[in-house]
Amino acid sequence: MSVTTASRSEDTPRLSGSIAPLAQAQFGPNHRWKVLGIGVVANACFSATFSGVPSTAVFLRSGYHLGNGQLGLVLGLLGLGVALSELPWGLLTDRWGDRHVLLTGLAATTAWLGLMASLVVPSSTHVPGVAVLAVAFLVTGLLGGSVNGSSGRAIMAWFHEGERGFAMSIRQTAVPLGGGFGALVLPSLASAHGFAAVFGLLAVASAVSAFFTWLWLHQPPAQDDPSSSSANTISSAGPVPLRNLDIWRIATAIGLLCFPQVAVLTFASVFLHDFGGMGTAVISASLAAVQIGAMVMRVWSGRFTDRHRNRRSFLRLCSALSAIAFAVLGLLVMPSAGIPAPVLAPALVATLVVAGICVSSWHGVAYTELATLAGASHAGTALGLANSFVFVAFFLVPTAIPGLLILVSWPGVWLAAAACALVAWPIFLRPASLASARPRP
Repeated sequence: MSVTTASRSEDTPRLSGSIAPLAQAQFGPNHRWKVLGIGVVANACFSATFSGVPSTAVFLRSGYHLGNGQLGLVLGLLGLGVALSELPWGLLTDRWGDRHVLLTGLAATTAWLGLMASLVVPSSTHVPGVAVLAVAFLVTGLLGGSVNGSSGRAIMAWFHEGERGFAMSIRQTAVPLGGGFGALVLPSLASAHGFAAVFGLLAVASAVSAFFTWLWLHQPPAQDDPSSSSANTISSAGPVPLRNLDIWRIATAIGLLCFPQVAVLTFASVFLHDFGGMGTAVISASLAAVQIGAMVMRVWSGRFTDRHRNRRSFLRLCSALSAIAFAVLGLLVMPSAGIPAPVLAPALVATLVVAGICVSSWHGVAYTELATLAGASHAGTALGLANSFVFVAFFLVPTAIPGLLILVSWPGVWLAAAACALVAWPIFLRPASLASARPRP
């Protein structure tokens, strides 16, 4: 099974290569960059929702009269909704087409966020119950899960093999970009104008993204012609990735590497404040350095691996460096380390930033390898499977860290992060049967 699928994945570049000239003739030679722009904007809009809304946690807690446990449940259900819906949306993308799925998902998300802005906001006379808010966030996640697989499949169809890693890595910069925008804008908006303005702004952003999707995202012409051989390949899409062991391996490794990444995203500020005794300026600068470094590294890594065709090697390197960095961080915070405070504080910041960048720089490369292995006609399913694992991490990690802190404190948290990265390292190794089946470039 692996040998057969590997052969299909090697045919993918030839399929896209035959499509690209026809697409360029109808839409212009640079239309693929508009498609990439749609992928970036769509992912950034949803990232502003799932990463930005948690930044309003203080106002959510006070505005909706939530306890800490209820707040964690509500925010966790947003990630759980994405985890549950990614694979179904991916399967639908491969059967229905990326344009239809992305338009449907963005339009439904727009309508739902608009409904939340009208009906699920606290007022002087009524505060929605925790059950209503939890269901609202769960549905938001279920609808937003449409973005990843559909936009990724569109990019795979429009870009050649030598450009896909670069294009997918650019798309992945949308996650920190949208999250940073949400964290910058939404808390002040919630404080000044309430959650009607928060949900309303997110609805407008989704509507704008849907408009440009309708305007620019089209299937390459060879896929629209039912008599062409490539169209037959697309229409025959089925759950092949779900029967491919190597795709499951990569998707599992992607999920494992997201565990330490989510730990940094959700608890780095708490760690630097509680353990390091650092102020807001240092914490903000550290987290900004992680996000900016991740964006730069994602773009560079896509171009680098496109040129050298070494995606698996790069993914193993990221896993190893992440494991080392988090292990060093765990050792630094051990009571037995005995490092003087003037030395420890900058060492903590530097190590945390390095660890955060290492564990956040590989996404575009991993998704490209996964989609290439699956083939263009099955990319939506493969990407949906991987993102299901990713959002399981977004659901589990914030829930698990408080318990780990009680049991093993910060050294245990960071050493557990190192262990996750270390376990991912051998999973990215190419099975011998698959390696021998792939022709050399």
